[in-house]
Amino acid sequence: MNSTKSHKGHCFCGAVELLVSGEPEAMGYCHCDSCRHWSAGPVNAFSLWKPDAVQIIRGEKNAVTYQKTPQSHRKWCRTCGGHLLTEHPELDLTDVYPAILSEFPFSPGVHVHYQETVLRIRDGLPKFRDLPEEIGGSGISMEE
Repeated sequence: MNSTKSHKGHCFCGAVELLVSGEPEAMGYCHCDSCRHWSAGPVNAFSLWKPDAVQIIRGEKNAVTYQKTPQSHRKWCRTCGGHLLTEHPELDLTDVYPAILSEFPFSPGVHVHYQETVLRIRDGLPKFRDLPEEIGGSGISMEE
């Protein structure tokens, strides 16, 4: 019996379905301009997974990609435009948007790119100017 936790998710119309397995590497909020524009919101929630923990299990031909930068390959559904995930090949991580995962226990631990925020959030979580040092950022913290 496999005890690995998994969660299914899907785009807005359900044409593309994905599965994440195991535990995410990190969860939090991104405040960068790119994520805000992509999500059409003042902040973007993320859950970062190793790429082999993420599978598109239905409708893969319907998942299309836009690559603004080499760091982010954003995927969405061709039919409804619903966002699915962003691959970060240089970090060897895939961001699956927690809101599309059924019954996923989202537990944010950090804010990244807080220097670009348009919405101050006072939740006691660490706020990084850009990214933590271990993933290529300055590691500089900011006040809430």
